Formats: sequence, C-alpha cells, structure tokens
Amino acid sequence: MTRRVIPGPVPAIREHRIPTPDSKPYIAIEGPDRNLWFCESGASKIGCLDPRSGAFQEFDLPSAESTPIGIDVGSDGNLWFTDKTGNRIGRLSRDGTIAEFVLPTAKAGPDGIALGPDGNIWCSTDIDRLYRVTPDGRIAEFGAGITPGSRPLSIVVRDGALWFSEAAGGRIGRMTLDGEVTEFQIPTHDSQPRAMARHPDGNIWFVETGANALARIGRDGSIVEFVVPTPNASLRGVTVGVDGAPWSTENFTNKIGRMSSDGAMIGEYDIPVQASGARCITAMSDGRLFFTQYDVGLIGEIVPP
Repeated sequence: MTRRVIPGPVPAIREHRIPTPDSKPYIAIEGPDRNLWFCESGASKIGCLDPRSGAFQEFDLPSAESTPIGIDVGSDGNLWFTDKTGNRIGRLSRDGTIAEFVLPTAKAGPDGIALGPDGNIWCSTDIDRLYRVTPDGRIAEFGAGITPGSRPLSIVVRDGALWFSEAAGGRIGRMTLDGEVTEFQIPTHDSQPRAMARHPDGNIWFVETGANALARIGRDGSIVEFVVPTPNASLRGVTVGVDGAPWSTENFTNKIGRMSSDGAMIGEYDIPVQASGARCITAMSDGRLFFTQYDVGLIGEIVPP
C-alpha cells in the first residue's frame, strides 16, 4: 500500500440537526427532487433535507420496530430502502405512500441497495445473497456463487454488472444480472471493505475499515490500496466529488478525508461535534457534499473554501 500527502485548502463544515431525537441517520442519497434523502435507522423513519432552505421532512415507516439502512432512487422515481430488522424492502412514493415487500428468506438482513442497469432494485443481505426487486415488488434471489460468510454490503453498477463489497470476506464481488459471480481478493488481510463509489474514470473506490485505507478496483479486477495518514480512522463512507476527488468519513477519529484520484491525501478535516459517528457521505449534483452523523442525529455539510 502507498501513502502520499499533498495539502490543500481547508473547507468549512456546517451541521443540520434532524428534528427527531436519536434518529441515527445512516445511508443518504440525492433524490430526483435534488433533496437529500436518508434513513433514520434509530427512529423508523425516512428523512429528507432540502439543501436550499435547510428544512426537514420525515416519513414514519409502518412499523415502529423498523431499521432502515440503505436507500436509493428507483427507475420509477420513487425512493427504495432496506429495512434490516423487518427483513423488508420498502418503497416511498412521491406522495408519501409507503409499500413494503418481505424477503422470502427469514432473517436475511437486507443492507445495501442500488438501482440496477435492468431498471430493478437490488439489495445485499447478511446471508450472502443478492435480491432483485422489480418496481411492482416481485422478488428473486441470486448469488449462489458468493463465498459463504462474506457478508456483502455496498452495491454499485459498472458496465452492466453489480459490484459489491464483501465486508467479512475481504473481497470485492462482481455479479452479472443472471447471477454469475466473480470475486477479487483484496491484498491486505482483514481489510473489511464497506462503502463503494464509482469514479467517472471507470474505477470503483471503496473504504477498507480494517486496513485504514481507501482503495480502487479497475474493470479488470486489479486493486490498489492507499493508507490514510491518521491511524485507526475507521473509514466508513466514500463518495466522489464533482472535482473527481474521493471524499471519505473517518468514524473513530471524527474527520472527513479528501484524496486525489491518484491516491495522494489532500486533507483530513475535523468534524465540529465530537464523537459524531460519521457514516455515509454523498456528493450532490450541484457540487455540495453531505454526510450523516449517526451518533448525534446531525447531517453535516462540507462547504468548499
């Protein structure tokens, strides 16, 4: 693994408090309305922040015992999300209506979610399977070729296939839409890959929580790892900004990291609220960057210098 540092300007960070206490915001994405939509895993809600006004909306899920984790926009323009404890995939329509679809295998533990190139929703689970959900809620199981005990998490689409991190297996997986699986071993042992983000140059960037590194995987499956300067940072989220730089969250050290696309660290920036539990980070189409602060119920915003 390599390590280089090229200091750059320091951005400011402002924070937006979610109305519901103990909301535990997790995955966040930009919606078709250009608002930030996110899962409130501690409050059984889906939240929405209007970046222009700073106003929040919150949508209660049917069950108060739900744990929403992943969220993405479907081909139908609705918000789709995983409910880990409820073993369901949910759909939040633009009028606020919520529909839920139970996975056929009990305690599958749905986690990551993404819109596939086929127009269907795909999700990862704790049982080493990926599930396909059609816009009308029909569910099919895939991933028999995934190594047992791998725990697939984040999913991104590249070149018509699904690429996913295997947090417990130390691998990156690739699955075709008909279920053919290829796995690529990460060089560092116990790397614990988690969040992933596709770069415009065709690479996929991902965090290695156990290896204290960011890494990228090419179309051919080649992997390059870059150690971050701060030890034991516990990287969790990654996104690619409009500047082409991978940005990441450092959970234990309470920082936001920015790296160049060739792996040089540009900066690590302190989050104002201590022990915030930084998780997901998302680049918006207008260039703004937002991140979830799981432990303190905040949405952070990175303001460029």
